Amino acid sequence: MSDLPFGFSHGDDDDRGRGDKSGGGGNDPFGFGAGGAGFDPAALGQMLSSLGQMLSGMGQGMAGGGGGGPVNYDVAKRLARQQLGKTVPPVSSGTAAAVADAAHLAELWLDDATTFPAGATSTVAWTADDWIEKTLPTWQRLCDPVAQQISGMWTAGLPEEAREMAGPMMGMLGQMGGLAFGSQLGQALGQLAKEVLTGTDIGLPLGPAGTAALLPTAISEFSEGLEQPESEIMVFLAAREVAHQRLFVHVPWLRQQVLGAVEDYARGITMDFSALEDAARNLDPSALTDPSKLEEILAQGSFEPQTTPEQKQALDRLETLLALIEGWVQVVVAAAVGDRLPGAGALAETLRRRRATGGPAEQTFATLVGLELRPRKLREAATLWQRLTDDAGIDARDGVWAHPDLLPDAADLDTPAGFIDSVIGGGAGAFDDPLAQLAATEAAEREAVKTEDEDGDQRPDTDPEDPESGRK
Repeated sequence: MSDLPFGFSHGDDDDRGRGDKSGGGGNDPFGFGAGGAGFDPAALGQMLSSLGQMLSGMGQGMAGGGGGGPVNYDVAKRLARQQLGKTVPPVSSGTAAAVADAAHLAELWLDDATTFPAGATSTVAWTADDWIEKTLPTWQRLCDPVAQQISGMWTAGLPEEAREMAGPMMGMLGQMGGLAFGSQLGQALGQLAKEVLTGTDIGLPLGPAGTAALLPTAISEFSEGLEQPESEIMVFLAAREVAHQRLFVHVPWLRQQVLGAVEDYARGITMDFSALEDAARNLDPSALTDPSKLEEILAQGSFEPQTTPEQKQALDRLETLLALIEGWVQVVVAAAVGDRLPGAGALAETLRRRRATGGPAEQTFATLVGLELRPRKLREAATLWQRLTDDAGIDARDGVWAHPDLLPDAADLDTPAGFIDSVIGGGAGAFDDPLAQLAATEAAEREAVKTEDEDGDQRPDTDPEDPESGRK
């Protein structure tokens, strides 16, 4: 499976392998000639006929329900579940009780580590199949902007004469894109469902609001080879999950900020379709009897995303926000469980490395949406929150989440002293810079002299007839 969104190439590869492709260009994705020049109706008819045969060959079940939007989510769910095997064993009542107990214990410990009260209204033990079902609405929100961009570019790239001739058959092109994206999404979700440990494992609130979710099967596999008992690992992961829930539930704007940054990034995607001409010319309906063949077409370098300044801003905003969330969770969980679970530090480091090296979860997300959820300043964010806790206290630290404008930015993560002083109420300049302190003192003296001059007539020892009176 490609590690890029829907088989696209990296935006940094814009100038690689492009060359001069005959009859095409970025403005003519189907090779009919820019602006309609050289338009061949027979070629269009042949292409549309091929698309019709291809969609018909996939069967009613594949091209039916769930295909009305830019992504066929019925196909996505079907393919994702196929990767899990024919049967997914349900969570036993004993395991579900153990998950609930771990979360309850973690909530008690967290009460002393943060001012935010418990945020989870329910704690559940999910199978991988449950994870697919419960998180799909959020994936739809994240993936639709990408697919809509690509679908719109496909049709917009046709010359006007071609669009008029195609008429209603243009819907076939949308169905092809929906099936292809659904296929890619299904394969990625199926892989991810077998690896995630909790509902917020990749830093995003994927599940329903207020639902703390742990995946016991994945946690058991994760625990293999670690020195800590599985029961302690369960409690530690439960603490991370319910800490995330406290933050997302009691900071009402946070969920929208995170998902909105992803959506802004996705909406900014632009493509160069210079290679799609070859794919359209060489369509072989007999070879495209299943959606995976569509993915192969999309993975042949036909599309190259261009990174826009707006995307870079959205990505920077998202990276900083995710680093702040994860850093806060690390500090709070460490304070809550550090003295109670001897192996908490080692577990935290294991998860940090898993995240920093771009584990399967991050790679899969890059496939789905086109960006990597790998906060580069996670350690810096954790350091800032810890210093703020030590210097200002828990109340002041958690109070920073009251409004998005109060949060530190990327520069603050590099040099946190000024931000911490601003929270405390001081000022780094006055305390750390002697020249700034001297300038402030001189300014205060000048202001005092000015005040004395303005109020001189009110001084009782001043005689207007005696120029020496009132002088000090």
